[in-house]
Amino acid sequence: MQVSEAWLRSYVNPAISTEELVEQLTMAGLEVDSVEPAAAKFSGVVVGEVLSMQQHPDADRLRVCQVAVGIAAPLQIVCGASNVRVGLKIPAALIGAVLPGDFKIKKSKLRGEESFGMLCSEKELGLAADADGLMELANDAPVGIDIRVYLSLDDSIIEVDLTPNRADCLSVEGLAREVAVLNQMNWSTTRVGKAEVSHQDILAVTVEAKDACPRYLGRLIKGVNAKAQTPLWMQERLRRSGLRSLGPLVDVTNYVLIELGQPLHVFDAEKLTGGITVRRAKADEDLTLLNGQTIKLDHEALVIADDKQALALAGIMGGNHSAVSDKTQAVFLECAFFAPQSIAGKARRFGLHTDSSHRFERGVDATLQTRAIERATQLIIDIAGGSAGAITEVTTESTLPQRQAIFLRRQRIEKMLGIILADEQVTHIFQRLGMAVQAQVDGWHITPPGFRFDIAIEADLLEEIARIYGYNKLPNSSLLMRSQLIPVTEAVLEIDRIKDLLVDRGYQEAITYSFVDEDIQNTIAPDNEVIRLKNPISSDLSVMRTTLWCGLLNAALYNTNRQQNRVRLFETGLRFVKKDGKIHQQKMLAGLALGSAYNEQWGEKTRNVDFFDIKADVEAMFALTGCEVQFLSARQPALHPGQTAEILTLDGEKIGWLGMLHPTLEKQLGFDTQVFLFELDQMLTLSKRIPKFKSLSKYPSVRRDLALIVKEEISAIHIINCIKGSAEPALQDVIVFDIYRGKGVEEGSKSVALSLIMQDEAQTLTDSEIDAIISRVLDILINKIHAKLRD
Repeated sequence: MQVSEAWLRSYVNPAISTEELVEQLTMAGLEVDSVEPAAAKFSGVVVGEVLSMQQHPDADRLRVCQVAVGIAAPLQIVCGASNVRVGLKIPAALIGAVLPGDFKIKKSKLRGEESFGMLCSEKELGLAADADGLMELANDAPVGIDIRVYLSLDDSIIEVDLTPNRADCLSVEGLAREVAVLNQMNWSTTRVGKAEVSHQDILAVTVEAKDACPRYLGRLIKGVNAKAQTPLWMQERLRRSGLRSLGPLVDVTNYVLIELGQPLHVFDAEKLTGGITVRRAKADEDLTLLNGQTIKLDHEALVIADDKQALALAGIMGGNHSAVSDKTQAVFLECAFFAPQSIAGKARRFGLHTDSSHRFERGVDATLQTRAIERATQLIIDIAGGSAGAITEVTTESTLPQRQAIFLRRQRIEKMLGIILADEQVTHIFQRLGMAVQAQVDGWHITPPGFRFDIAIEADLLEEIARIYGYNKLPNSSLLMRSQLIPVTEAVLEIDRIKDLLVDRGYQEAITYSFVDEDIQNTIAPDNEVIRLKNPISSDLSVMRTTLWCGLLNAALYNTNRQQNRVRLFETGLRFVKKDGKIHQQKMLAGLALGSAYNEQWGEKTRNVDFFDIKADVEAMFALTGCEVQFLSARQPALHPGQTAEILTLDGEKIGWLGMLHPTLEKQLGFDTQVFLFELDQMLTLSKRIPKFKSLSKYPSVRRDLALIVKEEISAIHIINCIKGSAEPALQDVIVFDIYRGKGVEEGSKSVALSLIMQDEAQTLTDSEIDAIISRVLDILINKIHAKLRD
C-alpha cells in the first residue's frame, strides 16, 4: 500500500524524521518496502495566471500570453497548449528554473516573439507520465507562490508491504492508529457528519445471500455534475497512493477506500431497472466488467443485480453496463460488508485482483459502512453537487462477525516475552489499539475491535504487546540446548544435492538389500570374490554385494514385469569387496535406465533411452562438482563391449563404469529391452573443485574450425586431450561438432571436425598469432596421433 507521509502526518505528527517513522513501522511488523519523493526534483516554478492572450502572428498553434507570476509586471510567455485561456491558473516556470531531467528555462524567441518562461503540464513537472495540456490549478490558487509549496510536493510516498493478517492498516487511518500507539500520542479520525436528506426517493434493496453479505447500505444521490473537476488536493493524494483521477464520482470512492479502508461503488442510477438484489449468480450468467472483460459466472459467484441482470461482481469489480460517465446525473452509492470467505479466491478465478477484493478477502471492519457512506456522500455533494436521499440498510445481525473476549494471563507475559509490565501499561497498550479491556484478578479479558480480524487467541495478544513494546527491546536469552557446530568443507558436495539432481532428471531413489543371490552376483561381477554370510536369511540372499547393480537390476525387472515400461532408478549405498584377505566397505552411487527416453507425449517422437542419455545424466552430476572427467572405451564383464566407458579423473584415477547391459545378461535376467547402467565411487564423485575467481578478458575471442582425418580407433576425447596438452595459454576451449565417415574418407579412418576457441587476457589476437597457435597444435596432433588436415 502506498501512502503520502504528509497525509499520514495530518492525523498524527510525531516529532521524528521520515527515516525514524519508517523504522518504527517496520519494527512494528508493517514492513516498509520503499520511500520515494512525491515529485521529481525541480525549482523556479510558481503559480501563474493568464491575464491576456493573443494569437501569435506567425504560428497558428501558438499564443502570446501575458502571465502574472507575483512580481510587479506580468511576463510575456509564448504557449502552444490547447487549453490555455484567460483567467487560467497554471504552473509557470520562470527564467532560471530547472525542470526534471535538468532542463533549464532560458529567455527565448519563438517565431520572432520573446518568451520569458514556460507554462507547464503535469508531465513537464514529473507528476504524470503524459498530459493533454497545461496543468490547471484551482481558481483560488495564490499567484506567485512556489508550486512545490502550494501542492505540498516536498512529501514522501511510503510503500508498506502488509502481511495478509493486517488488513486494518490498508488505510491512512489504520496506519495513523499504529503510529499514534507507537508514539503514545492522541489522534482523531476524520470527522464525518450525517448528510442532509433532500429527497425521499430510494431504491429497494434485497439481500438473498445473507451469509455472504451481512450488511448492505445504499443511497440515491440525484442532480450530480459528473463533469465537475476533482479538487487538486484530492487528485494529488490519490496520485501519491498510486491511483489516477477518473472523474469526481469514482475519485471519491477511491479516496474513501484509501482514507478509511472501506470499498464503495457508484452505479449510474438511470441505468438500473427496478431495485438492487445481492444474490448468487445464475449458472452461465454473463457479466461485462469495467475493464471490458466478459466473464461467465456460476453459482459460487456473488453479484449485485437489478431486476434485469447482474450489475457487478460483489466486492471485486463493477459492471460496464451500469458504470458512471460524464452524462451521469444520478448515482446509487453502494457500501457493504462482504464476508471474507465469500470473496476469497473469487477474483483470482477470473484473473482479477482489485483494491476492493484485496481488502474484502482480508477483512473489512463490519462497523465502518455507515461512516464510510456518509463520508462519500459528503465529498460527492461538495465536489459534484446533488441532493442525497435516505440510506437504505439491510443488516443480518446473526451473520455479522462476532468478536469474543480473549483471556490474557498475567504470568504469560513474563514467561513468553521475558518482560514484566505494570497492569496500567498493558491496559494502556490495548486500549490505544482500540480494544476493550476488562481487568481480572490474574489477567485481562480483552475484546478485539471489528477491524482486527487477526486477534483470536492469547498468543495474538502477546504478539501485540511485543510489537508495541518493541521487538528490539525484548531481552535476549541463550538457548538451553548445547550443540556443536561441525565445519563443512567446501571441497565435498553433499550427496543429497546429487540425489536432487537425479530426481529432477526423472530418476527415483531405490533402497535394496546389501545381501544378494550368489548366482546373480557371479553373473554380473565374475571377477570379484564373493563374501558369503554364515547365517543367510534365505538362499537368494546369501552373499554380500560387490556392486549395487544386483539390487537395481532386480528392482527394474520387478517393475517391467508389472507393465512399467519406463524405469529410472538410482541407489546410494555400500558395496563389500575383499582385498588382501580383508573386507572393505566402499560407498557407491549407481543408476539404471531403460525404456523410452521421455514420458509419452505428443511433442517428441518416442525413442528408447541410449548410451548418450545416461552419459548426459552422469556428466550433469560432475558438472555440480566442477571437476572434469574422461570417458574411455573399455571392457567390463557385465556391459556391452561396444557401449562401455570407464570413467576416470584427468589424473587417471578410476571413478566408475558406464554402459549398456551385456546382451547375454539381458536375456539371461529376463529383460526384453536394452538396459543402461552406471556405478561410481561416491568419494571421488563428490570431490568438489573449489571455485576460483578468474577475471573476464575484455578482448574478443576467436574461433577456428579444423577437420582432421584420424584412425577409427582414435577417440574424440583423445584428440581433445592432445590439443589441451599443448598448453597454449590463449586456447580456451575445444568443441567437437561433427564426425564423418564415408565418401572422401578412406576406410578405417574418420573425419573429426573441431572448433578451437582462443582468447588472450592482454590483447586482441592477430591473424599471425592465431595461425601460429593452429600450427603448433597441428604439429602436436600429427606427431602424437598421426592426424592430418582434411582437404
